[in-house]
Amino acid sequence: MNLNAATPDAGWADTLWAHLRSCEEALLDPAVRCNRARVSAFLADDFQEFGSSGTVWSREQILELLATEDYHRPAMEDFKCHRIGDGVVLVTYRTVRIDPQPGQSAAALRSSIWIKDSEGWRVRFHQGTNVI
Repeated sequence: MNLNAATPDAGWADTLWAHLRSCEEALLDPAVRCNRARVSAFLADDFQEFGSSGTVWSREQILELLATEDYHRPAMEDFKCHRIGDGVVLVTYRTVRIDPQPGQSAAALRSSIWIKDSEGWRVRFHQGTNVI
């Protein structure tokens, strides 16, 4: 079942789409990213990220990195959700960031696998791929 902005399949799909989008937007918010407790609530215990730099990050490494980074929030575009199993959703979107120094933009394709566990919906895996 595909859940996307144009044709959600049912009322629950609208709700799930909106919830996961708000979660992803929160993870792009500098005020959330620097708060270890808030980010921890979004990440599954076995979270892993393949960064756009090619680095593989563990949950603990991401929590440490986000707490100290200098971060400018990107715009989110083309947000989509795809149900891939019971309690498992693939989220895809594009981010565009304008670098304030040279004024250049950088885009990345992003994907997250969200799982529903006893804590609610949490991201298990995230990948960012720079668009060249």
